Amino acid sequence: MAAPAAGPGTDPRNEAPGVTTPPKRRGTELVMLAFAVVITLAAQTIVDITVTGSPSPEIATFGAWFTGLWLVAHLVVRKVAPYADPLLLPCVAVLTGLGLSMIHRLDIAANALGESVSAREDAPTQLLWATVGMVLFVAVLLVVRDHRALSRLAYTIGLVGLVLLAVPAVLPSALSEVNGAKIWIRVAGFSIQPGEFAKICLVIFFAAYLVDKRDVLALASRRVLGLEVPRARDLGPVLVAWGVSILVLVFERDLGSSLLLFGIFVVMLYVATERASWLLIGVLLFAAGGTVAYQLFGHVRVRVDTWLDPFAYYPDGGGYQVVQSLFGLGTGGLFGAGLGGGRPDQVPVAKSDFIAAALGEELGLFGLVAVVVLYLVLVERGLRTSLVVRDGFGKLLAAGLAFGVAWQVFVVLGGVTGLLPLTGLTTPFVAYGGSSLVANFGLVALLVRISDAARRPAAPPAPPAPKLGEALTEVVKP
Repeated sequence: MAAPAAGPGTDPRNEAPGVTTPPKRRGTELVMLAFAVVITLAAQTIVDITVTGSPSPEIATFGAWFTGLWLVAHLVVRKVAPYADPLLLPCVAVLTGLGLSMIHRLDIAANALGESVSAREDAPTQLLWATVGMVLFVAVLLVVRDHRALSRLAYTIGLVGLVLLAVPAVLPSALSEVNGAKIWIRVAGFSIQPGEFAKICLVIFFAAYLVDKRDVLALASRRVLGLEVPRARDLGPVLVAWGVSILVLVFERDLGSSLLLFGIFVVMLYVATERASWLLIGVLLFAAGGTVAYQLFGHVRVRVDTWLDPFAYYPDGGGYQVVQSLFGLGTGGLFGAGLGGGRPDQVPVAKSDFIAAALGEELGLFGLVAVVVLYLVLVERGLRTSLVVRDGFGKLLAAGLAFGVAWQVFVVLGGVTGLLPLTGLTTPFVAYGGSSLVANFGLVALLVRISDAARRPAAPPAPPAPKLGEALTEVVKP
């Protein structure tokens, strides 16, 4: 996937002479967005009828608000990114709508159990966060007219990302700690998780850095077991990324962000150099760091032990979440209990960390696979954009953003199903949480901008200047 480095003379569009102009496909996007709205409203209505016996009075207001959000997004894309991939927005719309429907369903369950009033406000709050995310989506498209401009600010953006990542670690626990993880900033009743935005900043920095240093990182001094092993002095970037991930794990007790950031960097490094040895080195480094963390830090040891045998820790509450999640997925079976027909509220933190288990219980294996397919389509379109765009920075940026979504979904589903230890990451676009939702809308805006550059036809070349001998001459009489 290597490509020439970005520069003033590099055209981000992949169009050879004689190739026909690709269709804009905005009409297709509009139809699929309408279908996404119908799916969301149908899910909300089914939940209301199943649980309460009649549609909620707020369904009309919700429908108009949700429809307006995606209509605005479509009109902005039609105006400023007309050649963008037509599948990106519909996939995000369906995922966001399903998340809102499931959060609404869990709100009803919490209300029935007589929980606090704040529990009943999660679905409307999530809709407000989706609105904020849409504002960021529009702002990114209006401000970033050429994604290559980000490469000139990459080091500044990377510094901002590191600051966002480090701030919770230096704050007092009262202002940063939730459920044992120091990943929040909590002031005056308002909370934000800066690591969600740091992820995007660091991906931008990784893309620019790897484009500049790709030739150096691709050098090899020897072959070991058929793999090209890099020189010792070229291991610096991986060691720095490994060190940052370990520091996040140690000081913030955040296994999810540590795994996510290191995985994204190693895969982008592989994409830039096309050398499988970087993947092997990355896996070995993270395994070594994880082993040391397991021996030294109690919270890591608890996570791993609970993952290895959740039923052994079920009575004292350590494995309660995982066991309840597995029970819910088993209850759902192939076709699910139906929206509103299960008991997903029996899983702690079902609205955020374990919303995939709630979907699996009420939609069944087939429904959960359909949600995974939506993610696969979203990631596939991002990777396709990475293949089509011609400038190296755009190629790596699109690949990093797309893989970040795929890796996060894999880690989340692995934790819910018992395949991996719990990490605390949220399911993109679906889980409750303003920071995650807003940041992921910004991520999609960048993918939309890069895909527009990739599919947009290049401007026709200027006609060559006539040769001196072929220039028209005229005799002028005095």
